[in-house]
Amino acid sequence: MKSFLGLLAALFVTFPAAAADLGAPVILVAKRQLQDRLYGASIIVARPIGQDQHIGFILNRPTQMTLGQLFPQHAPSRKVPDPVFLGGPISSESIFALVQTSKNPGGRSVKLSDNLFAVIDGKLVDDVIEKDPQHARFVAGLVAWRSGELSEEVKRGAWYVLDADSAVVLRKPDGLWEELVRSAEQHDNGI
Repeated sequence: MKSFLGLLAALFVTFPAAAADLGAPVILVAKRQLQDRLYGASIIVARPIGQDQHIGFILNRPTQMTLGQLFPQHAPSRKVPDPVFLGGPISSESIFALVQTSKNPGGRSVKLSDNLFAVIDGKLVDDVIEKDPQHARFVAGLVAWRSGELSEEVKRGAWYVLDADSAVVLRKPDGLWEELVRSAEQHDNGI
């Protein structure tokens, strides 16, 4: 999980039938043995960006800050009650919107999975805040993996790899990691 610039399972967890397919968007759930201050007990939505490199966003690390606190002069930001989440250590000064929608928001948006886009353009993030914040999670920063790095982490047993599902993005994080780990462990044990 070294930094390099370059995203779920919902109520019903879907597990890949064979080896982890990192050529498609996935949800990464940290295994219990991953002891890391930032990545331990984390859930990340990730997608390939070419040449076996990946980007992603941590989904379950709420900060103590809201958009209104970060942007007190922007009235629509003051209306969003949810905290901003720590999306990762890269570009943590930038706010991105993870938007649950079937329509591409346009501009510099990246499709993470069916019905899920990462909006990275500042003006488009403002548009999401102003028009549809209830279908978004706002994150500061992202995670990036160099070529082959995520594959190695999966081989070493750091992550459960689940099919991407946009429904998890907006779920409250309380207890979500525990739920996903328990389900993944039961799946691995044939339960």
